Amino acid sequence: MPAPRILAIGAHPDDCDMRAGGTAILWARAGFAAQFVSVTNGEAGHHEMFGPALAARRKAEAQAAARAAGIEYVVLDNRDGLLLPSLEARLELIGVIRRFRPDLILTHRPNDYHPDHRYTSQLVQDCCYMVIVPGVCPEAPRLKRNPAAMYFYDAFQKPAPFRPDIAVDIGPALERKVEMLCCHASQVFEWLPWLEGRLDQVPPDEAGRKRFVQERIRKRVPQGEALRAALERCYGPLRAAAIEFAECFEVCEYGAPLDEAARACLFPWFFAP
Repeated sequence: MPAPRILAIGAHPDDCDMRAGGTAILWARAGFAAQFVSVTNGEAGHHEMFGPALAARRKAEAQAAARAAGIEYVVLDNRDGLLLPSLEARLELIGVIRRFRPDLILTHRPNDYHPDHRYTSQLVQDCCYMVIVPGVCPEAPRLKRNPAAMYFYDAFQKPAPFRPDIAVDIGPALERKVEMLCCHASQVFEWLPWLEGRLDQVPPDEAGRKRFVQERIRKRVPQGEALRAALERCYGPLRAAAIEFAECFEVCEYGAPLDEAARACLFPWFFAP
């Protein structure tokens, strides 16, 4: 049986890494084929540099992150901050999905502060059924079956809070995820700290920067009873109680059903039936 294929689609060249980097590392270690896609080129995500120079820098960062994680990375050339859920963008993404032939697609939820995140989510949802329709984008052979689909975690509460259906212990991949995020220097050491008003707190040395990134990962771990229940479903109560770093995902009903057989196939190394 061929190894499962995982496709994570984010709006910008660090989105997938932030939300699913640890799980992607675990998938790669298990022999899965994993690919990250950035729908935009990231050309606007900085406070000092913009346009083609930043887009080139962020593409290089994405490729370095891919090497660190043992995955593939594709950066599309749609403009950062200007993404629309157009027919042209949908057809482009249908082609990306069909060429990779995923068993599972991960993406943003449809309600989010950033329009690029929202429209990436809409585009993926618009593709979920169309990827199996032969008459749409016929130059890329259709998929024979619809992939399963899941959403990245976010903390937005309206119109509905995130519901973790699957939670992943990324402790075994934490060191490599830190390395992966450190590759996105323009974001984790420059742009995001500038936005947060703490650019002066970024350590100058490598060890300090790794601790800085690990603390960011820690702060992005969702909390609450829903996460604890998801971890217990996947690992059992005893192991779940010891998990410190997790990534979690919510089922998107536009994809194929994520039944017990699909879960066992896609999460074989830690999912407890």
